[in-house]
Amino acid sequence: MSTDSTEKEPKPASSQFGDQIPWKKRKAELKEKQKQWKKAKLIKQLEKQKLRDAAERVKQEESPSKKGRAYTVSVALPGSVLDNAQSPELRTYLAGQIARACVVFNIDEIIVFDEQGEDVKTVEGEFKGVGKKGHACIQLARILQYIECPQYLRKWFFPMHKDLQYAGLLNPLDSPHHMRIDEESEYREGRVLNKPPKQGKGSLVNCGMRKDVRIDKQLQPDLRVTVKLNKTQNQENRLYKGVVVAPHVPRTEGGLYWGYTVRLASCLSSVFTESPYKEGYDLTVGTSERGSSVDQVTVSPFK
Repeated sequence: MSTDSTEKEPKPASSQFGDQIPWKKRKAELKEKQKQWKKAKLIKQLEKQKLRDAAERVKQEESPSKKGRAYTVSVALPGSVLDNAQSPELRTYLAGQIARACVVFNIDEIIVFDEQGEDVKTVEGEFKGVGKKGHACIQLARILQYIECPQYLRKWFFPMHKDLQYAGLLNPLDSPHHMRIDEESEYREGRVLNKPPKQGKGSLVNCGMRKDVRIDKQLQPDLRVTVKLNKTQNQENRLYKGVVVAPHVPRTEGGLYWGYTVRLASCLSSVFTESPYKEGYDLTVGTSERGSSVDQVTVSPFK
């Protein structure tokens, strides 16, 4: 009896489902590979982002952005405001209140002008009394200068004077440049010490800290300077390190209010003609009870 060779033999039961088992396994492997690929891609993206952030930080450190205030605000007032006070203590207290108000509103310059037209441009000199014929402008300017100076520098720049007899009664301004001894800040006010600097090194400056600061220049002793401290300081060194900057740098670059300057003017017109700014004041506002309401005034852009 012959057998038909073309007749298909039935496949074993085990082989009927043989294709399905490897496919499930393959599918699981593909899912796992896809998951690993997504994870590697995410890690790569995070590493790129870290590199971009680091490059941006280096760029900002090399060229810091101007985050400060570019414009300035000045206030002019007559020295005769002290004539209304009845005693030396009240005159001093009134000057202190003026200083506090100017600091609260971030005033950069205070001009004290004389309504009598006397040609007074300095606070140097002896006390001549305050009254109708006295020098109220000089006393007001001297007290304003005294209270603006950081406490740790006052004894060097303000010797005993009758105009400052009651200055100890004044409340502290607590301005940003009035630092405590252990307070950390990028900028500080200081006094150049009368110590001969070493060859090729800058002068020493007392900035009201536990250590003196070595600056990058040799300057005349007893000058008041603004110092920018190095960001990284070696605490084991005997001295801190810093560089001398212009007094406006904390305001224009650091965004800090750094006190005010005081200027004496012989009359009201001198307030404008003797402006310390190259192009003068580009916006002038006068105050009066007969003027317009401040809520209805729009101020144009100014420098």
